[in-house]
Amino acid sequence: MEDKFMVERKVKQQICGYRTVDGAGVNLVRVLGNATAYDFDPILMLDSFDSVDPKDYIAGFPMHPHRGIETISYVYHRAMTHKGRHGNEDTIGYGEIQWMTAGSGIFHEEKLPATSRLLGVQLWLNLSTKDKMVEPEYHRIKTDEIEEIQIENGKLRLLAGNYGDHKGYQSKYLPLDYYDIHLGENSKFQVETEFSRSVMVFLLQGEAYIGEELIKEKVAAKLTEGELLNIRTAGKRAQILLMSSLAIQEPIVWGGPIVMSTKEELNQAFEELRTGNFIKTNIHY
Repeated sequence: MEDKFMVERKVKQQICGYRTVDGAGVNLVRVLGNATAYDFDPILMLDSFDSVDPKDYIAGFPMHPHRGIETISYVYHRAMTHKGRHGNEDTIGYGEIQWMTAGSGIFHEEKLPATSRLLGVQLWLNLSTKDKMVEPEYHRIKTDEIEEIQIENGKLRLLAGNYGDHKGYQSKYLPLDYYDIHLGENSKFQVETEFSRSVMVFLLQGEAYIGEELIKEKVAAKLTEGELLNIRTAGKRAQILLMSSLAIQEPIVWGGPIVMSTKEELNQAFEELRTGNFIKTNIHY
């Protein structure tokens, strides 16, 4: 029997992050945002945190609202503490995930304790119009829920979704396969993907080739459609985050921490913030 021909994914677009300050004075690299939302659909935003100076981040993110999205925070090194409006508090540590469905609306703050090095990323994952107002929910994906799969000259941490026969945390709304791929120097790795999935990679540490195109550290790359992804390291070790989901292909109306599908919905959200009617139901832990 002949081998099945598989379409290889190529790099469609590269986005180099820029340094900015957010929250109460957190220095970070903003890679994806308003300008890339349609191209990287359904990933709205990607912020990268990488600092050995606590002054860059200990001010944290004071109490603020969200609606219409999910925030997914991955702290590879050190910790992040989530605190809700009513005092609920939870801390994720080394290599853990904080998955928060803002849905109809939440208030929370995020604190980043001082450490020798803070390293991680936060994604904003869009919700489809029909799910914008779902009940808010918080989930911590603990270390013992994250399978580490050994691959040639490296490992794959299954942060969420599926990898072959392996199953990780399953999203309630949009499907998301989220891999943390560690490759040694001069290594190659192939990933099979569903043809129509929206797939991107982010180089958290080091450099790697996707096909024949080099992706440098702290750069995101959107990939073309296909069933096969070829990754190889550029001499040194690399840590590559891969996200695979389904593009929503709906209007994106974005106002600060709130992302809706129409201007009317966004205006209503800000009116409810002004009048104190923003929270529809308390977040479920």
